[in-house]
Amino acid sequence: MSVLLLGRRATRQIQRVSTTLSPSSLLVARTATSTAHPSSGSPRRAFSTFATISLVSAVSLGAYTLGAIYPPPPLSLLYPRPAPPPPSDATSPESLAYTAALEVELQALPALRALREEADADEWYETRPHEAIPESARANKLTSGALRGPGRLALFPLARVRKDERKAVVFVHLGRGLCGHDGIIHGGLLATLLDEVLARNAIINFPEKVGVTATLSLKYKAPTRADQFVIIKSELVELKGRKAFVAGRVETLDGTLLVEADGLFIQPRYAKLLNTAVIRQHMGDPPPPEPALVGEGQGDKLKTSVVPPK
Repeated sequence: MSVLLLGRRATRQIQRVSTTLSPSSLLVARTATSTAHPSSGSPRRAFSTFATISLVSAVSLGAYTLGAIYPPPPLSLLYPRPAPPPPSDATSPESLAYTAALEVELQALPALRALREEADADEWYETRPHEAIPESARANKLTSGALRGPGRLALFPLARVRKDERKAVVFVHLGRGLCGHDGIIHGGLLATLLDEVLARNAIINFPEKVGVTATLSLKYKAPTRADQFVIIKSELVELKGRKAFVAGRVETLDGTLLVEADGLFIQPRYAKLLNTAVIRQHMGDPPPPEPALVGEGQGDKLKTSVVPPK
């Protein structure tokens, strides 16, 4: 009897020990298994990290390259690309070829061609201010002398003017040698060009064709980049005796407003004493009026004679 009891007790103790050890054994087994067989997700994670780094590097390199070729406007304003200075010899073959190419580009501008094709195109005429001034007289002038040449004001301005002399549209090319901040045209140069264009509009309406600038007010709306054609527009606002009020603006070829201006110009009292020939050459004379045809009836025949303009 006692033997049976001892056997049962031994059996229960063995079961208890085995039950107590089984969780630890399971944990050891799991640890051993995980050590012997590493997780299958580790290579995938490594590949994913490598792919992410490669993608970020490629995008960054592409953005840098694109930005270097086509820099955003703010960056190109702050950090313009270096440019060579204007050529020292404006009569060299390279300078002459550059100027000739610019003239071809000017004549092909869509904005100019559109003006020439408008319905009222016959109410306008074209002139090139400064062009008729003798070379010897240009030597001491600013825009047609000191500032003229490739890289600066390579071309004489081309002006389309209404025959009633109330409006004008002037095309000007601004070179890199006219900058204040590198790549941006000096504001004083724009003021000079506006003064000349607005003054022409005023002076040609004065009886004696002589005038001086009394006031000139400007509002700079946007930076004016170098190496481009711009359009300067002017309009006679009011003519009161010896005073002329003129408004103007500088625009890009696509119509972006760069500068606004208002000016007051006055014909001096001594204007009749001045020789206005050089002033007219500076402004660019309008074409002479077309001769009038006068018919004289003689029976069934009509005799036509030409009356020359005064």
